Amino acid sequence: MSDFRNADDGPREAGDQSAGQPGEPAPEAQAEQDPFAVLEKLKTENAELKDRVLRTLAEMENLRRRTEKEVSDAKAYGVASFAREMLTVADNLSRALASVPAEARAGAEGGLKTLVEGLELTERDLASRLERFGVKKIDPAGQKFDPNLHEALFEQPDPSVPAGTVSQVVEPGYVIADRVLRPAKVGVARGGPKA
Repeated sequence: MSDFRNADDGPREAGDQSAGQPGEPAPEAQAEQDPFAVLEKLKTENAELKDRVLRTLAEMENLRRRTEKEVSDAKAYGVASFAREMLTVADNLSRALASVPAEARAGAEGGLKTLVEGLELTERDLASRLERFGVKKIDPAGQKFDPNLHEALFEQPDPSVPAGTVSQVVEPGYVIADRVLRPAKVGVARGGPKA
């Protein structure tokens, strides 16, 4: 027998048979397969791969959006627990200032005047620093009662204002970004005309 090969065939290694790679059907079996069946099989496989790629891309996009939201929430609300603790400081400063009668403030001299001015300055400074981090004070006096922002402590008969109006603020509330940090504790008017 002659060792005749096509020019396209590369050099054969020892023991190489004409059967091709292991796991592949012999060339005679490939020739016997229906080309339409092979085409359909390839189309099905292509559709499955395309579906898998699209699902993976959708999952990656959802993960990116979720991560962006978590990062923005961490920026906006990361200081919430610290801010909540600082609210007691703000409350105590307000109470200290409220405990000084108006007549004493007007006639204050020397150390008392300096103390009151220092408390007022500290209270304003604390409020501005909290606002820098997105914490804002809620003062709902005269507004309609909103259970999402206010906590009703009592009802107060007052026919001069519409029922359901905040008539007294016992403790101001605070929000951070769009979330309630602490609801305002209020008294609500009743007995007046309906709003």
